[in-house]
Amino acid sequence: MNLVLVGYRGTGKSVIARRLARMLGRQVVSLDSEIVRVAGKRIPELVAERGWGPFRDLEEQVCRRFGAQDGRILDCGGGVVEREANVAALREHGRVFWLKALPATIVARIGRDSNRPSLTGAKSLTEEVTEVLQRRVPLYQAMAHEVVETDGRSVADIAAEIAQRWRSGG
Repeated sequence: MNLVLVGYRGTGKSVIARRLARMLGRQVVSLDSEIVRVAGKRIPELVAERGWGPFRDLEEQVCRRFGAQDGRILDCGGGVVEREANVAALREHGRVFWLKALPATIVARIGRDSNRPSLTGAKSLTEEVTEVLQRRVPLYQAMAHEVVETDGRSVADIAAEIAQRWRSGG
């Protein structure tokens, strides 16, 4: 069984995945890093050159590949929930933890990150986060086995909670 972390950009998936790897003795696979490796370019460049559709196609291939494996911690990109095939592939051999944060928290965390392409175009970051969350929250809810609030909490605290839930099986 894989431990799968999902959630919007800036909810802490990558840093929490690394902490969990040390705590649980598991390998982390960053699905976004795998996409970058396969594509041979950073995600903003890939999206600028090819668009979101081809990016999502590549993401689906990566989800199928790593979702079929076992015993890993999968750090998923925020939009992984945009395709049913991704959800099915990741849930098949995984227990999904949704890292949740308020829009204001997300904006504060990702405000200066140039590695994250715009999801909506010319809107402000706050407008973008609010708009995309409105669409994705029901998708995250449907995908997740577990919900973990991250607002105002340390990485150590969040990772400890997830590790405890993981070990107890629910």
